[in-house]
Amino acid sequence: MNRRLAFASLAWPLLLAACTTVGPDYRVPDKAMVNDTRANGAFLAEHGAGTDAAAPVRDDWWKLYNDATLDGLERQALQANASLRAADANLRRAGALLAAAEAEHEVTTTASATAQRTLISAQSYLQEEKLPTFNGAVTGVEASYDFDLFGKLRRGVEAASADAEAAMAARDVVRITVAAQVAASYVGICEAAHDMDVANRTVQVQQRGADVAKRLFDAGLGNRLDVTRASAQLDLARAALPPLQRRHEAAQYALAALLGHVPGDIPDAAKSCTAAPAPNQPIPVGDGMALLKRRPDIREAERKLAAATARIGIATADLYPSVSLGASAGTNGLLADYGQAPQRYWSIGPLISWTLPTRSARERVEVAKAGADVALASFDQTVIQALKETQTALSDYAHALDREETLREALADATTASKQAADLYRAGRTPYLSALDAERTRVTAETALTEAESAVSDTRIHLFYALGGGWQDGG
Repeated sequence: MNRRLAFASLAWPLLLAACTTVGPDYRVPDKAMVNDTRANGAFLAEHGAGTDAAAPVRDDWWKLYNDATLDGLERQALQANASLRAADANLRRAGALLAAAEAEHEVTTTASATAQRTLISAQSYLQEEKLPTFNGAVTGVEASYDFDLFGKLRRGVEAASADAEAAMAARDVVRITVAAQVAASYVGICEAAHDMDVANRTVQVQQRGADVAKRLFDAGLGNRLDVTRASAQLDLARAALPPLQRRHEAAQYALAALLGHVPGDIPDAAKSCTAAPAPNQPIPVGDGMALLKRRPDIREAERKLAAATARIGIATADLYPSVSLGASAGTNGLLADYGQAPQRYWSIGPLISWTLPTRSARERVEVAKAGADVALASFDQTVIQALKETQTALSDYAHALDREETLREALADATTASKQAADLYRAGRTPYLSALDAERTRVTAETALTEAESAVSDTRIHLFYALGGGWQDGG
């Protein structure tokens, strides 16, 4: 009977441990914004022919550009980018913390051994004569196992697991950011080169205008004002070149940094690009529900909420007793008799410890609850921000496309007018300055169109970024 009682006294903590875990079990709250039907519906119908709401977003969205150079740059950046290496290190650290939390469930074992020559104080034993000096030895092994009656260790594993998943999502955020920045830098190089070509043609037109004004003035057919005005227009055209050159160089330096290289160290194909690539099909955008499942910053916020909820259980478990089973064995005695039976000892039995809950311990539970509320608010805000960013990007892209189309029509009209003016001049029906003004108008329209095309490229890449593609390794 005594053995049965002893077995029962050791077994009941195991039974309790299997069924008791304090603190709330995590699930996404019903009131969370991610569950709101309004957040899961279609985007507002502001986008037109430039997007496709029925098609799912491609993860490797940059391949829609059909540009081999861009594909190669994306591969290089996603392998060598310094920010991604830091994110990978953070992910490994989170994984190690998870493994450490899981290891808390294991049996803890310590071993010790000492050998020393000792003189014990005689007065400590109320003796007046000096005690003899002797050689002593102590060896021992101790083992303990925490039954985790109230789930503190299990909640710790939950929190560490959610933290590791949040770190993975944070790494994915870096991936989509790098992918978008690489595309923006490469397209920026191409656009700047194209804009410089247009600016150089503008300088040539203004130079011809200045030359004509001067010849007319020298021939007594013009006035000083026309010469001065033509000279000013030429200077303004030339002044537009340095900012474009700076933009071209800055885009190259940015791309090199994204690739993990020193400034200017980028592939020749990227340096020599003069025409920005563009997708040959509408951008697939999906709906709000797909966006909320895809964007890694939303997953990161949700995992942080899960971790904060688990920490409520960790703090709550501190209010309850802890029970562990310990065992020890070893020897203690004179070194000359080491290992003999009189030196041996062993023990086994449960250890119950309970620090009576204080106000401080209870307040730590409230702190954990408030932390979960903060995480929920941050989760909701991340969802709202994602929807806002995407809807804004859709609107910006639609309006940029409209402006580009209008300016394309304006350039076509200006080109026709310039050709007509040139024909009239060659027929002797209009003066050369009229034909030159028509050509200036055409160049101005071309410059405005290049700026609009750059805006379309920028808003398109920002839309891809807002949609959250580009984070999966298999992309």
